[in-house]
Amino acid sequence: MPTAIAVTSADLVLPAPDRHTPGAAVLHPPEQLDLESALAETSALLERHGHLVVVVPPWLPAATVRRLHTVRSILETDRIALLGIDLPPLGTALLVRQLRQLSVCDFSPGIIASAARLLSHYIHAGALLGSVAKLDRVRVPVGLGAHARSWSPSAQFAVMAHPTPHLAKLAKPGAGAGTGGGQDRAVPAGPEFATHLVFARGQLTSDWVTAELAPAWQVQGVMENPLPALSPGWWGTPKLVEFAAGIPDLSVLYQLVASVRREECRWCGLELIGDRCGFCAAPLTAPPAAPPPSTASAAARSRP
Repeated sequence: MPTAIAVTSADLVLPAPDRHTPGAAVLHPPEQLDLESALAETSALLERHGHLVVVVPPWLPAATVRRLHTVRSILETDRIALLGIDLPPLGTALLVRQLRQLSVCDFSPGIIASAARLLSHYIHAGALLGSVAKLDRVRVPVGLGAHARSWSPSAQFAVMAHPTPHLAKLAKPGAGAGTGGGQDRAVPAGPEFATHLVFARGQLTSDWVTAELAPAWQVQGVMENPLPALSPGWWGTPKLVEFAAGIPDLSVLYQLVASVRREECRWCGLELIGDRCGFCAAPLTAPPAAPPPSTASAAARSRP
């Protein structure tokens, strides 16, 4: 059986692009499942698949993250990878689908787990927002002017969170570029490779993503999906249309991962690509040894 790919919410599971791509396991949060049942749920997955790769973005509720670490600790297993990938919710769902695609290939569990960091660099994730007043400054820098314009009921902002933060206020409908007003209609820079676009509507009525963004990015396909429940909290407003673009072709994903040099984890022995093991989180190379204490400092410590 292929390595199991897991998430903590069913709305992070996008439809499979083909009949060969398996679904994702949904590990239920503490408010839905007690600890004993969670242990049984995870044990069954390990029994069936051998290894479990769980995507754990930092915006999950703290109780959910604690439950995942508790389950892994109680089971005393090194066959569960908890991957802390920081993408917006819909971008996370897209990455999960790519990992599901790769899980049926001839990659070992360690390669699949460590491939998540590699693939995340090729995902373009953003949103059309009706307000940036509560957008986290750490995620996307928001100037005072944009904050002030957020109070306008007709304001709309094109925001990119990954891979490069970007924010632009869109012109009002019917006000084309160069018509005055000094508003930026520029579409955020998109991927320079073939992608499919996934989008999800919140409480914002707009066709900008399909009418302007998708053609500008020359995407090969567009799919609408329900909005993840935690998206309004991540973006700071329910008035949004979230979008994410990524590589859809399994052969391209395979070549991308296969082209990276494989190493063996010095701690757990699993294969990996990149600089860190996805299962035990050990770095590829050992940290430098601390320099020996100087003669003077050693003498000072030995004094009464």
